[in-house]
Amino acid sequence: MAETQSRGLVFVGKKRGTGTDDFDGDDIFVAKKSMLPTMASESDPAAALANARHEFGEHGGVNMSIEASATFTVMEPETMRRMFAGELGPDRDFFIYSRHFNPTVLNLGRLMAALEGTEAAYCTASGMSAISSVLLQLCSSGGHVVASRTLYGGTHALLTHFFPRACNITTTFVDIGDLEAVKNAIVEGKTKVLYFESMSNPTLTVANIPALSRIGHEKGTTVVVDNTFAPMVLSPARLGADVVLHSISKFISGGADVIAGAVCGPASLVNSMMDLHQGALMLLGPTMNAKVAFELSERIPHLGLRMKEHCRRAMEYAIRMKKLGLKVIYPGLEDHPQHELLKSMANKEYGYGGLLCVDMETEERANRLMHHLQNYTQFGFMAVSLGYYETLMSCSGSSTSSEMNAEEKELAGISPGLVRMSIGYIGTLEQKWSQLEKALSRMQDGTLLIKN
Repeated sequence: MAETQSRGLVFVGKKRGTGTDDFDGDDIFVAKKSMLPTMASESDPAAALANARHEFGEHGGVNMSIEASATFTVMEPETMRRMFAGELGPDRDFFIYSRHFNPTVLNLGRLMAALEGTEAAYCTASGMSAISSVLLQLCSSGGHVVASRTLYGGTHALLTHFFPRACNITTTFVDIGDLEAVKNAIVEGKTKVLYFESMSNPTLTVANIPALSRIGHEKGTTVVVDNTFAPMVLSPARLGADVVLHSISKFISGGADVIAGAVCGPASLVNSMMDLHQGALMLLGPTMNAKVAFELSERIPHLGLRMKEHCRRAMEYAIRMKKLGLKVIYPGLEDHPQHELLKSMANKEYGYGGLLCVDMETEERANRLMHHLQNYTQFGFMAVSLGYYETLMSCSGSSTSSEMNAEEKELAGISPGLVRMSIGYIGTLEQKWSQLEKALSRMQDGTLLIKN
């Protein structure tokens, strides 16, 4: 059943007529657009999204209807047996239960597949559920992962602590920029996954996706890339990666009001993850709510515009902050170690990412800076996460990377005073820059201290 139903992620489905469960080919409300990327759209995610199938509403509305049902009825008893046998599935508009497949969630999956240039995609209840489900599908007990030593703290904790204890899956962490070290860490026949972030959290190290993909494939491993920091900017699957993961909660959502994730990859993998007997997604059940899927489907069409502005402002602030003598980390700056690499891989016109880091050296100085920026000049908010229209700031070492010990943070290049900024686009650029300048001036004057 799972294989048949999963085709709904890839192929254009059909509408059923009323009064019978026979498939009649009625597709009056299905837009005549293939969801598969065309050759012309493969190089630009915005073009791929424009070519994706548009789902109209039940009564012809320009927006699709929300299918909020947990369970679905059939007209004939025999249809239920055929659905569970895998003879009928979402590719023919037959649904059983929303933990399996839901029309509204499948539509979002089609958009995510188009965005990342993959055959299929399945959307989940969180980014961490997408990460854990993929790794559990690809690795069995005794399996081995090679991963970047600079990862989101939750992912690092999953690989370092949870998997060895609960699943007997071990991980070797490496400097992802040292290609020889990556190659040597992979044990042929045992290492199942090469895992890294396209742009690392929080240090903004850019991975050489084509080279790492070649190494992984030569060694027989599946290359899994978390692209949360760089939607539209980078397209890992188009650069050679097998699987692309997202925390949709971030830039793709853009509203800091949704928790969601996505697995984008080959249809064969997504099918296997939805298998009734062995599928990690099917059996662990990190199901996305259809109402959330609808909300996200309405936001993806303007993701490209939002990313361009996030990136434009991040670039401008990075240049100006560097001129003021601050230690700025931003891949768009020419002195960033992977600037040329990112330039060679990035999709044109989307910039170099919407995050930058300022290294204040100590946590106390980092906290003072954020205090001034939020409470004195209203430049942004002290909060974790990213991709919001307001600027969000956090001291990574004591927040989103706090799962790592001191030695792990040092190896990852996370200094105690590293401030990660997700640059927003509210207000005018000059208005927000003036607020940032005032905070820096106030901090240098030492006229405002944080009260404990």
